[in-house]
Amino acid sequence: MVVTGPRRSGKTTLLRRLFPKAKYVLLEDPDVRERVRSDPRGFLEELQPPVLFDEIQNTPELFNYVRTRIDSHPRRMGQWLFTGSQEAPLMQGVTESMAGRAAIFQLLPLSLTETPKVTLLHGGYPEVLAAPSARQTWFASYLQTYLERDVREVTNVRDLLTFRRFLSLLAARHGQVLNKTDVAAPLGVSVPTITEWLHILEITNQIILLPPYFENFGKRLLKTPKMYWLDSGMACYLLGIQTQAELERSPFLGALFEGFIASEIRKQQVNRGARAELYYFRDQQGMEIDFVLPRPGGALWFVEAKASKTVKSAAAAPMLSLQASAGRPAERALVVHRGAPGAAATTIAAGAKAVTPGQFVQMLE
Repeated sequence: MVVTGPRRSGKTTLLRRLFPKAKYVLLEDPDVRERVRSDPRGFLEELQPPVLFDEIQNTPELFNYVRTRIDSHPRRMGQWLFTGSQEAPLMQGVTESMAGRAAIFQLLPLSLTETPKVTLLHGGYPEVLAAPSARQTWFASYLQTYLERDVREVTNVRDLLTFRRFLSLLAARHGQVLNKTDVAAPLGVSVPTITEWLHILEITNQIILLPPYFENFGKRLLKTPKMYWLDSGMACYLLGIQTQAELERSPFLGALFEGFIASEIRKQQVNRGARAELYYFRDQQGMEIDFVLPRPGGALWFVEAKASKTVKSAAAAPMLSLQASAGRPAERALVVHRGAPGAAATTIAAGAKAVTPGQFVQMLE
């Protein structure tokens, strides 16, 4: 079994809870990594399955030797467990050495369907939700660990200070159509460098790059992706937002809420083992729909995210306009807003409803 996901999302805790008898091996320990690299076969022979290898991307050469052990006892299930925080390098090792031998799962930070403690300010990382008063210290430590471990190991970023500035600059573009030139210019780096850095953030599950919906609606469409931070708590931290009062006054509130809904959709898809399909729509005349969500059977949902607590019919206008011009009605047209948790879903226009985030994630199930 292979479990991927961002650092500190709970992968190790989950597997140790599910497999309490498994021998735990942390592959970020320099001494352990050296032993694996010098004598991988001997290292494995000292271990009695079941074994949990934590952060396996540090020693991908182990996959070849584990494969031999699996093939010698193919009916013994759940004997070799792996976690990894760098999805692309990890999956390359799985594809090359473990094809057909491993069940692969992804674990993202907690979602609203798992706990009501998930909020726009705090995000969904379990340790932040367990001690929200220490969120500033936690995110600062997380970023330092992320920069020193994941970033350095995925690629040779020479200037971590500039990369840290890049993260803050990207937070200020949360929810925007991505213009790499505009990001590169203030940092004094090239567009190919920005492309590489975005790739690092994507494969370490820090950001979501949302592609535009390309189906021909008879319109000229933008073709550049939008960018969201996967965890709203991290985005708030990078923007310097420390309290709920600061969040309410922030000019980024709307974009943060939009990203929060995008993240909840992605988490629901991952948790159900569904394809990660989510798009936005924007034509060259400026008409935009926050999310176009494919559903089973070829249906589409149109979704708008509004940070206001009062929703008017105008919020549904872009969705209804696209339906009318395309001649293809969406199965659902929804405006997700920050209404009171117990508020009922309301019809705000013919064919469009306003719902809270809690109601919305329930509808996704």
